[in-house]
Amino acid sequence: MAVDSGRIAGSIAINGEHLGQNLARLRWFIADDSLRGMGVVRQLLSEAISFCKNQHFAEVHLWTFQGLHSARRLYEKFGFVLAEERTGNQWGNEVVEPRFVLK
Repeated sequence: MAVDSGRIAGSIAINGEHLGQNLARLRWFIADDSLRGMGVVRQLLSEAISFCKNQHFAEVHLWTFQGLHSARRLYEKFGFVLAEERTGNQWGNEVVEPRFVLK
């Protein structure tokens, strides 16, 4: 969690329970725009990946939305690779949802 001026400004969550095959899933990764350019977002992701390694997960999976270019670049810098894409419906709109995997 990232705190800025006493308020929560960023959060990341890992789910590894009951996924099977020793997999972890990055469930959500949310950061306020005020954190841009400060390295906080990168630190949150780094700590989440370190947690997964310390828990000996074989892979970390995450789903995102096409068009989130900054997020995709960040994931790829950390070694995530595109595994698949599917079309889904979110909030009444059709979206492309890429799944990335870090081994």
